[in-house]
Amino acid sequence: MDDVHVTQWDGTAGRGPRAVFAHGILTWGDDERYGFAAQRPLADRYRLLLMDRRGYGRSPDIAHSDYEADADDLIRLLGDGGHLVGHAYGGVSALVAAARRPDLVRSLTLIQPGALRPAAGHPVVAAALERARKATTQLPEDYPPEEFLRASTEALGMPAPEPTPRRLRAAASSMAERPCWDAEIPLEPLAAAPWPKLLISGDWAGAPPLYKEYAGEPLIACAEFLAEAIGAGHLVVPGYYPHTQRPAEVNAALRELWGRGDGLRDGTAQGPAGGERRDFEDRP
Repeated sequence: MDDVHVTQWDGTAGRGPRAVFAHGILTWGDDERYGFAAQRPLADRYRLLLMDRRGYGRSPDIAHSDYEADADDLIRLLGDGGHLVGHAYGGVSALVAAARRPDLVRSLTLIQPGALRPAAGHPVVAAALERARKATTQLPEDYPPEEFLRASTEALGMPAPEPTPRRLRAAASSMAERPCWDAEIPLEPLAAAPWPKLLISGDWAGAPPLYKEYAGEPLIACAEFLAEAIGAGHLVVPGYYPHTQRPAEVNAALRELWGRGDGLRDGTAQGPAGGERRDFEDRP
C-alpha cells in the first residue's frame, strides 16, 4: 500500500493469517508508549500489519484524518481476510471497516474504543459527549500541538510523553481529525456476523482520578454497551492501557480469539476445553 505506512512483523514466512491493527491518538502503529509494540510476540504465528493512520507515524500528511478514510485503508489491508484490532480512535475505524466488509473479517477486537455515540443513553457517556463537543468547538485553529499534548496528559494527571517531532506531529493530527466519539456506526452487521468479537477494557485502578472520571468511566460504559449490542466477550484487565500495561493477558486473549476465528473459517472451530479457565465469556 503506497499511501499509508504499515509496519509488518511476520515470523511465519508469509504463511500465517494476517492481523491488522489500528492505533489511537498521539501515537502510531509500533509505538512503545501507546501503540502495539508489545503485541510483537504474536508474530510467531500471525502476520501482523500495524497501520500508521494518515497523518501519523511514517504515513503521509493529511489535512484532517478521518475514521472513514481509516476504514478504507483497513479494508485494503485485510486483503482476502484477516483479524482486525483497534484501540481508541482506531477502534472506531475498525468498527466502521468491519460493518462495511464483514466478509473480510475473521475476528474483531476493540480495545477501549472511542465509540461513545452509540452508548449515549448512558448518563456517564452522555456527560463525556457533552464535554468532548464543547472542548472541540472551543479549540483555536492555531492551538500549538505542544499544548494539546500537555492538555491530553498532564491536565488529567498523566505524565506527558517527550515532545519529539513524531509525537508532536501525532498531536497535531489528533487535534485536527474528525471526532470519533460522534461517529454513527451501524451495529446490526456486527451483531449478525458469525466471527468472534471481543471488547478489552482496563479496570482503571491506579489511574489519576480526573483521568478515570473523564476517560475511564465513559470508556468502560461504552465497552459494556458495545459488548452487549454486538454479542462480544468483554475482558477487563488491571490498569488503563490494556495492551501496553498488561500485554501478557491481552496477547493471550488475542491468540484465543484468533484461534477461534481461524477455526470458524476452516470449519474446525472449538470452544475452550472442559474445565479450562476463561478470561472472558461470549455474550449470547
